[in-house]
Amino acid sequence: MERFDVSSMARKKPMTKILFIVNVDWFFISHRLPLALEAQQRGYDVYIACGITDKKAYLESLGLKVYPLELSRSGMGIKSELKAFSDIYKALRQINPDIAHFVTIKPVLYGGIASRFLSIPKKVFSISGLGFIFIRQGFKASILKLIVKVLYGFALGGKNSHVIVQNPDDANVIMSITKAPIATIKGSGVDLAQYTYIQENNEKTTIVMACRLLKDKGVLEYIEAAKTLKNKGLDAAFELYGDADIYNPATLTNQDIQKIQKENFISIHEFSDNIATIFSNANIIVLPSYREGLPKVLIEAAACGRATVTTNVPGCRDAIEDNITGLLCCVKDAQSLAEQIEKLILDTDLRKSMGKAGRELAEREFDIVKIIRQHFEIYEAGK
Repeated sequence: MERFDVSSMARKKPMTKILFIVNVDWFFISHRLPLALEAQQRGYDVYIACGITDKKAYLESLGLKVYPLELSRSGMGIKSELKAFSDIYKALRQINPDIAHFVTIKPVLYGGIASRFLSIPKKVFSISGLGFIFIRQGFKASILKLIVKVLYGFALGGKNSHVIVQNPDDANVIMSITKAPIATIKGSGVDLAQYTYIQENNEKTTIVMACRLLKDKGVLEYIEAAKTLKNKGLDAAFELYGDADIYNPATLTNQDIQKIQKENFISIHEFSDNIATIFSNANIIVLPSYREGLPKVLIEAAACGRATVTTNVPGCRDAIEDNITGLLCCVKDAQSLAEQIEKLILDTDLRKSMGKAGRELAEREFDIVKIIRQHFEIYEAGK
């Protein structure tokens, strides 16, 4: 790994140094980049420590300082996990930030533990969903969940810690394991100027699901629901946007994807960075996930003024107003999902009213300006 030299970056006057530690560069860009850019505008010295794909040059072109980490997103091999912990500790010690903001599970756990051995004036931990460990059932999952709770308690329990969660259920879990102050901020927000509300096209109803192709996202239930509704003779198009995630144990395989494509009930497309246009061209947005923090796709759907169907689980139900901006279905229940989608396919007026209400919800709760302000209230408290 290249050496990251901070000593040569001399400044005429001290600047507040903020370090974001996150699992991978593309996630930072999609979920936290506006915070970094706002920090720059406010005169902060901004660092990002993360796993690197192909986004390092882009981040550096924005004037951000990037510290590469070796973070495995799959498995729990002792050697790789010790390396991840060591890398995060070195980044904290070398950069010596005034504010360290940890995002995603491993940075929160390892960064929190490492920071207990260092003097960092302010630590902010974003719990953007508690991960697949808190979804799994069975004896092994229960033991692992207990271990993770103990680790969270130690990681979040140091001095100067502040925790951000995205929904009340996660807040209750975190409250049971730490006495650190907890703030609820509803997701990562959207730039409403980039998600314009236009009237939907009623020529043929299009249903869209956009996510990583994981079983935990409810992809299989979505496919079964599409089969059910197509077999009933409903004239609707079902689309799925996203890629497999080889680092997640719940991912669909290439063989799974090929089988789905051959069945021809839905159209599968690769991940797109133009989700606003995709949603605006659709009529209904679906996310039958098993658990979330506060899913960005539902925020984006609201911003585009589209009715949604999602599951009655933590995170998902908090991103909509039930029977006002969208409908809730039962988790892991393709029939329940199909029934709710069918309601919206058949009732154009209901879709339109929900879409309009969704846009109002986005303007009220999910505007990126509000989300940024809430973060900086934490960063700058006590100054």
